[in-house]
Amino acid sequence: MGNAESVVVKKRLARFRPGELPAVEGVFHRLLGASAAGETALTLAMLQSSMGSVAPDSMVRRLYRCMCRIDPAAAGEAAAAASSAVSREQLVIFLADVLRGTAEERAPLVVAMSQRGDEAGASVPRERLAEFLQDLISAVVQTLVHRGHLQAWQPEKMGDQSRGVELLAEQICSELGPSDQAGHDVSSVEDWIFRMSQVSSYLEMLVAEGLDVSLGGRPAPRLLPPCKETPWRDLTRVLLDVPTLMFLAAQLPDGCSAPWRLVFSTQLHGESFARMASGLTKGGGPTLLLVRDAGGHVFGAFASRGWEVKPQFQGDWRCFLFTVSPRLRVYKATGNNEHYKYLNHGQQTMPNGLGMGGQHGYFGLWLDSDFGRGHSRARPKCTTYGSPRLSGEEDFSVDSVEVWAVGRPPAPEEDEDGGCRKSVLDADLEVQAMMEMTGKTLHSQGLREPEEDQ
Repeated sequence: MGNAESVVVKKRLARFRPGELPAVEGVFHRLLGASAAGETALTLAMLQSSMGSVAPDSMVRRLYRCMCRIDPAAAGEAAAAASSAVSREQLVIFLADVLRGTAEERAPLVVAMSQRGDEAGASVPRERLAEFLQDLISAVVQTLVHRGHLQAWQPEKMGDQSRGVELLAEQICSELGPSDQAGHDVSSVEDWIFRMSQVSSYLEMLVAEGLDVSLGGRPAPRLLPPCKETPWRDLTRVLLDVPTLMFLAAQLPDGCSAPWRLVFSTQLHGESFARMASGLTKGGGPTLLLVRDAGGHVFGAFASRGWEVKPQFQGDWRCFLFTVSPRLRVYKATGNNEHYKYLNHGQQTMPNGLGMGGQHGYFGLWLDSDFGRGHSRARPKCTTYGSPRLSGEEDFSVDSVEVWAVGRPPAPEEDEDGGCRKSVLDADLEVQAMMEMTGKTLHSQGLREPEEDQ
């Protein structure tokens, strides 16, 4: 190893803690394994042998080409010509830049991985980046399955994974800035990686898991939330797929780290608005609503707080709308108004149903209490969320609905004796009777179960 190479490699190794260095430096010799005597560089076959179970061959080849193009004498930048095999110096620089690098250092690697074998240069067309992303996301999903990191999710009971890969790759690519005729240069890719942290997270996980680099000081990114209390045996297929789940979980506020629970599904509970409303309100915490219309469009909404049945708007700025198919997008609050969410049932003078954004009769997303009908109206966009029409048609028929509880419910208020405070209707039956005599509507009646005395 020359002096220039030694300096570059030493600087890269300095990013790791002393206890992590054996794991990083040991990768090269482990990959060499029982190769022929005198072998001093890694071949494609060696990398395929190590990573073949967790990544498609097309992704393994991208990683290998990228390593071969690293110039150890130029601080890890792309070499003018690729080497025929991967040296220890090239592997160390690759590992350091993927696992501990900046967007500036990762950008040349992504460009190299996106180019085909006969391509070179400092730019890459958008379609090549999309192909790279599809391979990368497919590898991440395969890794999650192979390494047992599914967090109790069952892909065989979930949506089409290949379609989910395409949609997620397209969504991430949509955040690329403008390009010139040659494509996106390294600075453009650097800006994109800086803004889209998923690219770095996916690469980091794939390399750490695929090359078995265990760094105790920095656990691998957790891409899936835990799943709990979901009756998979009784389900044919849920509306979520693994790539879509990875995307939506990353959009939720930090407080939504509790296990996801399926609290309503038309597969399990039938077409019942009252049962759906009960699932939304019973836990009192954040929820994710998914809808598929009769035309196959999949879309939904996130509610950052528990729902209440009442004829007023509720919620806060953390709520959002989203689409899954035919495009994966999220639409956050614009600040134009506070019509974040609405849930009403059993009223004669106000609309009965579930609404998100917009206004009465013109919601960004509306499900009528007469279950099976809804609308998504935006001309041109929903005022609350800036979303376009979510469904295939403005007025749509519902094919299926799911509600997932995605966060911990708020701690119950305590009474003076230290017990959970009950609703005034449960605590004082005389008040309930007086309300009924005066004609007051009990909005929550029939949508919740009274608490039993302990």
